[in-house]
Amino acid sequence: MNLDEFIGMVKFDERGLVPVVTQDAEDGTVLMVAYANEEALRLTVEKRVAHYFSRSRQKLWLKGESSGNVQEIVEIFYDCDIDTILYKVRPKGPACHTGERTCFYRKLI
Repeated sequence: MNLDEFIGMVKFDERGLVPVVTQDAEDGTVLMVAYANEEALRLTVEKRVAHYFSRSRQKLWLKGESSGNVQEIVEIFYDCDIDTILYKVRPKGPACHTGERTCFYRKLI
């Protein structure tokens, strides 16, 4: 399947976004959850670095653009309904804007 066919199958929400779970390809740690629009997904596949769509800033976002904490794509998976994407990455630094390795550094129970 080519990229255009795949993007045509993705179930983007009413805002044109799809959730993206980002996982460390080496140890499986979930690093973050963000969103991608069609352009972010296309750039991620073509350039092999993680791109997202910032809901708060309403713009395309290359992870690491300002911090240098780029996420190199190793593999991309999609779920059975094609409404969630999984990026397996080699992170070049922390994923979280707080400086933590993962956005999931706080435990509830």
